[in-house]
Amino acid sequence: MDGSFPGQRLEISHRRMLMLALPMTLSHVTTPLLGLVDATVIGRLGEAHLLGAVALGAVIFDFVFWSFGSLRMATAGLTAQATGAGNRHEVDLTLARAFLVAGATGLLLILLQWPIAKLAFSMAGASQAVTEALATYFFIRIWAAPFTLANYVILGSTLGRGRTDLGLLLQVAINVANIVLTMALVLGFDLSIAGAAIGTALAEILGVGLGIVVLRRLGSNPLAVTWREVMNRAAMLQTLAMNRDIMIRNVALILAFSIFSAMGARSGDVTLAANAVLYNMFLIGGYFLDGFATAAETLCGQSIGARDERSFRRAINLSLGWSLGFGMAVSGLFLIGGGAFIDFVSTNAEVRSYAREYLVFAALTPLFGAAAFAFDGIYTGATWTRSMRDLMVVALALYGTVLLAAGSLGNTALWIALLAFLSARGLGQFLLYPRLARKTFASIAP
Repeated sequence: MDGSFPGQRLEISHRRMLMLALPMTLSHVTTPLLGLVDATVIGRLGEAHLLGAVALGAVIFDFVFWSFGSLRMATAGLTAQATGAGNRHEVDLTLARAFLVAGATGLLLILLQWPIAKLAFSMAGASQAVTEALATYFFIRIWAAPFTLANYVILGSTLGRGRTDLGLLLQVAINVANIVLTMALVLGFDLSIAGAAIGTALAEILGVGLGIVVLRRLGSNPLAVTWREVMNRAAMLQTLAMNRDIMIRNVALILAFSIFSAMGARSGDVTLAANAVLYNMFLIGGYFLDGFATAAETLCGQSIGARDERSFRRAINLSLGWSLGFGMAVSGLFLIGGGAFIDFVSTNAEVRSYAREYLVFAALTPLFGAAAFAFDGIYTGATWTRSMRDLMVVALALYGTVLLAAGSLGNTALWIALLAFLSARGLGQFLLYPRLARKTFASIAP
């Protein structure tokens, strides 16, 4: 047995693009419900410090775990290429290596939980009551780190195969389990904030169990590969290098958005609140664009694995076309209905008025960021992670330069810098990809 898939023909079409993108769009839209449910359940206890602790805990774990979102992206890219090549054995090897990295990283986070907590708590600067409740939440949930990261790997493996429907199933299952367990432990067993942490941790564990069942149904068995194959020096170094590059990229992205929030906070409570309302527009646009980025990962990765340059270039054109089209449509909707959105989110007259002054900037973020989202998926599927990392760092430097140069414009400078950051990422990737594509297909030519 050579470990290959049955013969298959790559389909690069509008239909397949939408079939891949829409399930992940739905998945991204359901994710914010988790924080809402945790906050609602804890909020029913009537203790403000517990609600604050849950909110801070969510931010801390989002930062820690999303920094290792590279596990999902790298696994998706490598799996897509192995799938396109028809090599089932390499799909299992990719999965086994990713599980190994996820497990080791998760255990490292557990070992470093005290210094991580000390740093995070000091940066939060919360009251003693909130900090004590936060400590309870943190030191329970951190034990789920290996399972949380393993779920990233499982999701990446399903997406790389083009099964975004199963990716949606897994995400919804984890979210539903989290909701049910949190409600039962907090309200039913009266475990307070500890119940919220335990519920989330158990949901991650259940997610891994369900994910392994799904992967087995897809024909994967990472335990069937040999340790020697898994630890192949070149392949393992590639896996680690990709995760390193994407992690640096993710941290740079988090830093850019953190600077945006921090600079807004320095300008006063009204500016901070108005920017927070408007920033939600960018997040909503991102939910849709992320779906097309995921589709690009799959289609571009599989095209390279199949050594089909024509399909690869068509996948790029479709990804860019749909992303730009959606970005333009969402921007148009925000320009038309943004005022109503602001009024719905905030009841403060001063915040509403100030937010309207900057509505046009927020409304343009989906359009300016569309190419960046698409190319992130393209570069991940093509495993051009080093170039993606370097271009992100350049865009971050431009972001800082614009802030310094236009600082006298106050909040306007902040929004101009954000639009420059988004557009620079997309433009840089657009200019570089033809050379990377030629190099890639020249290296895999038969």
